[in-house]
Amino acid sequence: MTHEKFEGDRVLMRIHVGESDKWHGKSLHEAIVEMLRKEGFSGATVLRGVGGFGGSSVYHTDKLLRMSQDLPIILEVIDTNERIEQILPRLDEMVDGGLITLEKVRVILYRAAKR
Repeated sequence: MTHEKFEGDRVLMRIHVGESDKWHGKSLHEAIVEMLRKEGFSGATVLRGVGGFGGSSVYHTDKLLRMSQDLPIILEVIDTNERIEQILPRLDEMVDGGLITLEKVRVILYRAAKR
């Protein structure tokens, strides 16, 4: 099987929100993933934290049942700087309380060659 290789600079965007955050009645992280798919992004990963605290300084952990409803969620997306910049105004509308970080990354991608 032949493989194609891509190597180059991209931007890693991390979106930090809470598990209980909503957008139009839907989980915020699910709404963001859906929006990214519609916009043609090649992928997104949703990570659920086992604990953490944000601006309120309230510690949320999966060890305490009553607080386990608002665990940290991190969405990771890698794309060109231009595509990330285009989507930031939409995210600004959606993310009411959270944090978005951007960092330059070097990408090495391997995938099966198209025939």
